Amino acid sequence: MDDGDHDSPMSQSKDDTASFVSAADERFSRTELLLGASALSRLRKAFVVVAGLGAVGSYATEALARAGIGRLRLVDFDRVRPSNINRQLYALESTVGRLKADVAAERVRDINPDIEVETQPIFLGLENAGDLVADCPDALVDAIDSLSPKIHLLTASVRAGVFTVSSMGAATRLDPFAIRVGDISETRECPLARLLRKRLARRGIRQGIRCVYSLEHPPSALRTMVRAGDHAEFRRGRVRPPLGSVSFVTGIFGLIAAGEVIRAIVEKDEEPAEHVLPRLRPPRPCGE
Repeated sequence: MDDGDHDSPMSQSKDDTASFVSAADERFSRTELLLGASALSRLRKAFVVVAGLGAVGSYATEALARAGIGRLRLVDFDRVRPSNINRQLYALESTVGRLKADVAAERVRDINPDIEVETQPIFLGLENAGDLVADCPDALVDAIDSLSPKIHLLTASVRAGVFTVSSMGAATRLDPFAIRVGDISETRECPLARLLRKRLARRGIRQGIRCVYSLEHPPSALRTMVRAGDHAEFRRGRVRPPLGSVSFVTGIFGLIAAGEVIRAIVEKDEEPAEHVLPRLRPPRPCGE
């Protein structure tokens, strides 16, 4: 199948392509063809935070870098382990033992040498979650799988007025066609989303977070574990039973999360008639 890399009679004119292709910018020429020069400029000026660089966050980061995002802050305290190889983009035999944040930074710089990358190999908590969004990034992708840090980060991001996309539970799922995206108030079936809604409501947050979630019915063991989390925080070092997961589901979660961010950046401040992608409700200006 033709992926668009072969010239056709309609694309052979140098005059038609000279406006968007140069030696330095050719890597993003296909994005510009699809979205336009103005959209690509917005992406290049955008600043996005990705928290969690595992099975979901690694794919989100990949898509953001390949879309032309100009600045990324990559957050993950963990190191690559052999058990990550089945689903995490940064997990290779050659990277086992290395910090995920360092591997991620190297990869996105290899995709785009002009990108500005900041790594934060830290474990998120109440004391530092607000710092990650204090300088008003354009968007946050939350791909954290620990409950307490997730709640702290989402609370800080929403209160700062940052456009926020959060991944719900992708482990134990097998059906990619059951994946949905919507406001946190619209989520259903997902035990993690249910628990997050309850905890965030205590903080006055009931909407305003875009969530990627699955309608696939999770196994009873997962529901039991999440119910237990209603009475005990998931902290670093807390022993949790491993959950099965597979690359073609977790990767889709990450790609959809990146897509939501890209749409929000491209369409920010545009009139509805100018939208080139499905409309989203615009986020509150940061700091309001």
